[in-house]
Amino acid sequence: MSTFRSTEEAREYFKNDAFAYNSGMMLDELGEDYAVCSVPIREGLRNANGGVQGGAIFTLADLAFAALSNQLHLPTVAQQVSIVFLNAPKGTRLIARAELRKSGRSTSVVNVYVSDDTGRDIAQFTGVGFKLA
Repeated sequence: MSTFRSTEEAREYFKNDAFAYNSGMMLDELGEDYAVCSVPIREGLRNANGGVQGGAIFTLADLAFAALSNQLHLPTVAQQVSIVFLNAPKGTRLIARAELRKSGRSTSVVNVYVSDDTGRDIAQFTGVGFKLA
């Protein structure tokens, strides 16, 4: 059973995730076992070398992880996460797709795949969520 009745309701909830939303990240889709978030690549996300800051990629993946984890059970917090950076983005937008691997009694496991709008694989993120309350 889903926590949020609609993607719009989840968007309203996650507007309180100020760092992600102030960085231009948005929740695009939310289902029972997946979430999609995206962000346009803009100057404010770039590092000193002109590439996209690793923290921006991580934050986008974390937002998708949080949306799906809290769709499964509200509230859920991150217990452990890891990310592997695969390639530098070449497109104009980053897209993170979170997919449910396991939803247990007290934890969930979510894989997040980050790509750019050219289809290039950017990062792979795995998160373990701990279900509170």
